[in-house]
Amino acid sequence: MDRGVPFIPTMLTVIGHIYRERIFIRLMLTFMIGYFFIQYYLSITTTVTDTRDDWELELDEQLVQSYSTVFQELIDDEYLTFTSKTLVIGIQFLEYTTALKQIGVMNTKSTKKNMFLSYRNESFDFQFLSHTSLDCCSNPGDFSLELLRTLKPEGYLVIHTQSKDDYSLNSLLNLFESLKLVHEREIVVDHWSVQGVREVVFMKEHGTRLWRRNQAQKHAGSCYVPTCKQSLIQGLEPLMVKEPLQPRVLGIRNPKNMNYLTSMVDVSFKTSYVYIDVGAKSYGTSIGSWFKRVYPKQNKPFKIFAIEADKQFHQEYRSKKKVTLLPFAAWVRNESLFFEINRLPNDSSEERGSGMGRVQSAHTSTTFMGDINKIQGFDFADWVKNSFGEKDFVVVKMDVEGREFDLIAKMVESGAICLIDELFLECHYDPKERCCDGERSSSYQKGYEECLELYRSLRDKGVFVHQWW
Repeated sequence: MDRGVPFIPTMLTVIGHIYRERIFIRLMLTFMIGYFFIQYYLSITTTVTDTRDDWELELDEQLVQSYSTVFQELIDDEYLTFTSKTLVIGIQFLEYTTALKQIGVMNTKSTKKNMFLSYRNESFDFQFLSHTSLDCCSNPGDFSLELLRTLKPEGYLVIHTQSKDDYSLNSLLNLFESLKLVHEREIVVDHWSVQGVREVVFMKEHGTRLWRRNQAQKHAGSCYVPTCKQSLIQGLEPLMVKEPLQPRVLGIRNPKNMNYLTSMVDVSFKTSYVYIDVGAKSYGTSIGSWFKRVYPKQNKPFKIFAIEADKQFHQEYRSKKKVTLLPFAAWVRNESLFFEINRLPNDSSEERGSGMGRVQSAHTSTTFMGDINKIQGFDFADWVKNSFGEKDFVVVKMDVEGREFDLIAKMVESGAICLIDELFLECHYDPKERCCDGERSSSYQKGYEECLELYRSLRDKGVFVHQWW
C-alpha cells in the first residue's frame, strides 16, 4: 500500500506540467487546422454528384420501356399483379426492376446471380428470369431447385430464353417437372441486345406433379419419344444400306460428316453432361482424337467415363485426371467373363490403341474351355439407370467387339436406352467380301443385314444413333 501512494502526486505533476506548457491546446489546434484544410482542398477539387440521378441516367431507357410492355402483358394475362412479391433475375436487373416500378409493381427484389438464392422458402408470388439468367447458368439443375424452393404455391415462374428449338423446350419442361406449364410463346423485345425470345410461364401447384414421360420409362422396352426428337432422327445422316468394302481402309468413317445432335439443338437445360466410351481402348483411340477435338460440346463441362477391361490400357488412364476409368467389360449382368485373344501371326504383343489382340468373343465360365483371359463384367444397363436420369445429357460410344447385340437388347428391355441422348454404335459383322489380307473373317456371328436392322430398330424407338466404323 505504501508503494502506491507516491503515484498520484506524480501523475498530477505531469498533467499540471502539460497544462502549463499548453501542449494539449497546441495539439488540438494543429489537428483542427489540418482537418479544415483537407476539407477545403476536397471541396475545390471534387465535383459533387447526386448518386441517384447518375444511376438513373445510366439505365438503358429503351430496355426499360421494352420490358415495361412485357410486364404489362403479364399483368393483363393475370400472371402478375400490382401486389405480387416479385423476384427478377438477370444481368440487366436494374432495368427490369425499374420497368416493374413504372407500371406499379413496387414490391420487387432483384439479383444477377443464377445459383444460390438468399431468400426463405416460398418467398415470392412471381419470379422472372431474363435470357441472361438460365441461358447462362452453369448448373441449371441446382438453380431450378432454388427457384422452386423460393416460389410460393400458386405462384408463377416466367422464363425468357433464346433457345427456340422444341428439344430445348422439352428439356426445360423436364427441369421444372413439378410445375405446370401454363403458357409458351415467342415474343419480340424491341431492343438490339435481345434477338427475340421464347417466353415460358409455369405455375407452382400444391403438391407434386410429375410428367408422364418419367412414368413411361418404367415400362420395359418403351420410351417416351417427343415429336421433336422424332423429327430430329429423320434429319440424321442416312444409314449405309449397302455393305461397305473395307470401311476403315476406304475412309468411310468421317466424324465431320455426321449430323451431331448438339449441332442441331441447344442442350443448355440439362443437369449434367456425360460421355461414356464403352470399349475405349487407348485414350487416343476416340476420347482424345474424336470426342475432345471433334464432337461439338457447346462449351459444356462433360464428365468422361472410359469403360475398358483390357489391362494394357489402364496405366495410360491413370494420368488422365479428367477421365474416370471403369476397368471392367460392359455386359448384361455382373459376372466373370472369359475372352479369346486374337493376335497377328508371330506377334506376341498387343499394339496399343489399334485393337490388335483385343477380345473377340465373350463366354461365361460355364461355356468356354479354350485359351482364356479372365476379366470382370458388369451390368452396363443397370449402371446407366442407377447413375443417370433423363435430365442428364448422356452421349455413348460403343465398340464392344460383337457384344453390342446382347448389350443393346438388355438396354432396350430395361429402359436404360431411354436415357441415352446420342449413341455412336459400331456393329461388328462377318463381312461378305475378303478382308485386306486376303483371308475371310469369321469372328462374328452376325451379318451386315442384321447390323442394319439393329440401327433401324433403334431409330424407330427414338434413339439418336449413328453408324460408327
